[in-house]
Amino acid sequence: MPFLTLMIIGAAAGFLATRVMKLNTDVPTTIAIGVFGALIGGGLLRLLVWSLGAAAGFVGAFLGALALIWLWRTYIR
Repeated sequence: MPFLTLMIIGAAAGFLATRVMKLNTDVPTTIAIGVFGALIGGGLLRLLVWSLGAAAGFVGAFLGALALIWLWRTYIR
C-alpha cells in the first residue's frame, strides 16, 4: 500500500512541478520526477527536522541551565 500511495502522490507532485516549471513530459517521466522528488525532498526535510530538533534540545538545555543558575543565586545564596 505505501508503494501505491507513493505513486499517487508522486504523480500529483510531478504533475504540479512540471506545470510550474513549464516542462512538457510524458506520464511515466512525470511520475518519476514526482517520486524521486518526494524521496529527495523527504530526505532533506527529515534532515532539517532532525537538525532543528538537536538545536532545540541545545537551546532547551541552555535555558534550563540559565533558570537553574537564577534559582540558585536567588534562593540559595
